[in-house]
Amino acid sequence: MTVSVLALGAATAVSAESLNEAIAQAYNQNPTLARARAAQRAADERYVQTRSEFGPSLSLGGSVNYTDTDTSFLPGNQRSNTSLSLSADQNIYTSGGLTNSLRASEANIKAGQQDLRSTESQVLLDVIQVYTAVRRDQQALKISQDNYDILKQQLEQTQAQFEAGQLTRTDVAQSQARLSASAASLAQAQAQLDADRAQYIAIVGQAPIALATEPVLPGLPADFNAALEIAERNNPDLQASHYAEDAAKANLGAARSAFGPTVSLGAVYSGTTPTDDFGGLGDNMGATATMRFSVPLFSAGMNGSRVREAAENYNAQKISTEITRRAVVSSVSQAWSQMIAARSAVTSNQEQVRAAQVAAEGVKTEQQVGLRTNIEVLNAQQELKSAQLQLLEAERTQYVAASQLLSVMGGMTVQAFVPDIEVYDPQENLDSVKSKGWTPLESVSRAVDGLAAGGNK
Repeated sequence: MTVSVLALGAATAVSAESLNEAIAQAYNQNPTLARARAAQRAADERYVQTRSEFGPSLSLGGSVNYTDTDTSFLPGNQRSNTSLSLSADQNIYTSGGLTNSLRASEANIKAGQQDLRSTESQVLLDVIQVYTAVRRDQQALKISQDNYDILKQQLEQTQAQFEAGQLTRTDVAQSQARLSASAASLAQAQAQLDADRAQYIAIVGQAPIALATEPVLPGLPADFNAALEIAERNNPDLQASHYAEDAAKANLGAARSAFGPTVSLGAVYSGTTPTDDFGGLGDNMGATATMRFSVPLFSAGMNGSRVREAAENYNAQKISTEITRRAVVSSVSQAWSQMIAARSAVTSNQEQVRAAQVAAEGVKTEQQVGLRTNIEVLNAQQELKSAQLQLLEAERTQYVAASQLLSVMGGMTVQAFVPDIEVYDPQENLDSVKSKGWTPLESVSRAVDGLAAGGNK
């Protein structure tokens, strides 16, 4: 049984060998995403709750009255009476208050959908960052291992030459010191790989084994202005802020409606009878219908204060939208600059690695014929290793910076990497719950109340 479980775990770990597979795995199983989707589904219910105010409410009530006084023993008086009532209420007109509240609710849900887009984008960006980190660490570990093997071989050759009288004890000590430093570097490289592997498991949901080269990122623009234009149009945080602004404007309209009249209908069917003659309740039932009309005259400043509060919240949200827009511009600029700088660094580091490789091989050959010293061989090997590690870091930096640019532009979507994946659409849940609890009277109420809210669209 143990063997089969281990085999299953190994098979699961090997399955995500490409970045696209890792992204698909995280998209379907990442708990951060699952929590955000559940929160958005909960937010969808607020629309239903707000819309229900347009519909009728029906309630059944009952009570039993018991009186223990001297007069309750007199003829015709009863100690206990039972009452039942059936009441219905229907809002007809709220000066646009309910209509604006519903608009605010819908705008807030749209903002939440954009926040969910932002969360998805961040999770996918986290996958890319940890995926490239593990690949870098795996290659860095191999470089460190190769360097250790070369230095170990160099120490053996140095000791042999020392015993032959060709080198001094100092040369041996230098080789031993470099080998010890290489061993420490190798252990550090392994620890870094283990740490990033743990982070990979936390984000993707399974352990990385053999990771393929990252694919070309889709949808990267050719110039900075194009990237900026796309980001201002499609960035999820900026779109969420625009929707939040719409919600704040609708809330202002709802606050202003408190100064207007309201109209509602009510009906009550009720009756009272002695408890010991409950069967005769139907003989005492009666119905009452009411149309209620009210206009607020004085609220001790409450309504005015609420309007001022809503107005300032609207102003604050407009300012927040501008802050978000500037943050998007800044993020595009930073990501673009980092991508261009890293791209240049990759080219330079590739040339550095090529030159360091030639230099290391040349110094090694020249040392064998007495033209170079042992320390020069060790230094050349150290420079080669440093150049190789710098190239790895520059390549990862370039890819991550390009991914960050794609994320700010709103293009970090699962479809861009895995076109055939089943995409979670939050609008489907909203559409499925929107009409729950609907009644025919709601359409009339919404049409009448919407007349007052028409100017607040």
